[in-house]
Amino acid sequence: MGKSLAMPANSSLTASQISPASPLFLREDEIRRGIEMLYFGYSALTRSIDEGLGAQGLGHAHHRALYFISRRPDLTVKDLLRLLAITKQSLGRVLNDLIEHGYVEARQGAHDRRQKLLRLSPAGAALEAELFRALREKMAAAYAQAGQGSVTGFWRVLEGLIPDQDKSMVLGLRSR
Repeated sequence: MGKSLAMPANSSLTASQISPASPLFLREDEIRRGIEMLYFGYSALTRSIDEGLGAQGLGHAHHRALYFISRRPDLTVKDLLRLLAITKQSLGRVLNDLIEHGYVEARQGAHDRRQKLLRLSPAGAALEAELFRALREKMAAAYAQAGQGSVTGFWRVLEGLIPDQDKSMVLGLRSR
């Protein structure tokens, strides 16, 4: 039989109780540990906005679109497709929902009428700001607990996961 995942009711790990990475950090156990921490951390982070999204009849795909449109007003559909790495069909459903709810506005490009430029409506900006507050609170608490050096290391690890052809796109978001 497999190992039980049950934890004692009073078990709570703090940063000081988490063992440091092994000097053999490229071993399978250490890599699995990192993948698990990334998965559970991201899952906990996104659960912090589930209630706000659910109240609007929206999901995580909607949030990701709102987030990137807020970061780059007049973002093209083509660029949003690239940022989200989803199919045109999936994005079409998400954008239709956001436009129908009044959170996103779409207009033709001034120089290329085939382009569709996206920006948040005032209601969309308010919703995105509310969702971001919940995410910021969780991230800020984790950053404060870990310290500056650990945050920098965390960013380096995440950057190492980004394919080379996408790094300029991701780094371009920083300057906004």
